[in-house]
Amino acid sequence: MNPIIKDQVEAELQSFVGEEVYIHSEATSFVFVRNFKVKVTDAFIAGEGSYRVALQFDGHGWLRMEALTHVEREGNARLLLAGYDDKGRMNVALHLGKEPFPE
Repeated sequence: MNPIIKDQVEAELQSFVGEEVYIHSEATSFVFVRNFKVKVTDAFIAGEGSYRVALQFDGHGWLRMEALTHVEREGNARLLLAGYDDKGRMNVALHLGKEPFPE
């Protein structure tokens, strides 16, 4: 994974707006959600160094993840965002895919 470059990630998030996507999201031991399918109607990234990403679903629901630091793009179908602490441990993840993630 590579450190987030805000403008690039913002453009990549926008490529999912208007699309039905599968979401994988987790936060260390607290939340784990995989393969819920929604239509993304808006997407934002904010912050400096450690970023917040917010996705609006179907025009009324929201998912917001904080402390994201790294990104990886897998072709045109998947965008993987993660947040690592100062010891290199992953704390949060937000993945968007046009196909379901493996179970």
